[in-house]
Amino acid sequence: MNKKTLVLGASINPNRYSYIAIQKLVENKYEVRAVGRREGNVSGINIFKTKKLFKNIDTVSLYLGAKNQIEYYDYILKLKPKRVLFNPGTENSELEEILSQHNIAFERACTLVLLSIGAY
Repeated sequence: MNKKTLVLGASINPNRYSYIAIQKLVENKYEVRAVGRREGNVSGINIFKTKKLFKNIDTVSLYLGAKNQIEYYDYILKLKPKRVLFNPGTENSELEEILSQHNIAFERACTLVLLSIGAY
């Protein structure tokens, strides 16, 4: 059940959805990794600035707008996740096409909603 999740675009600002997503993933007992613009810690999860090549990532949960995703395309592909979640405001047809070409599933879905309805 444990879908190791990378929150990409993680923030230490409690008003950001990426912050709330980290909290909710931890509360729901998911293994979480986080990469963001600034280092920090949310609910015991370290946020890294560097593109660390984490192993066995099931889901990448995106919290970056389309133009800020470009620098992470290769990074996401190297992680070989099973799926990428495009949270509201992160939709990106270019990245969706790249993911399709590499047989990586994607959804335009909200991590927080999926968790709240037990469909994560």
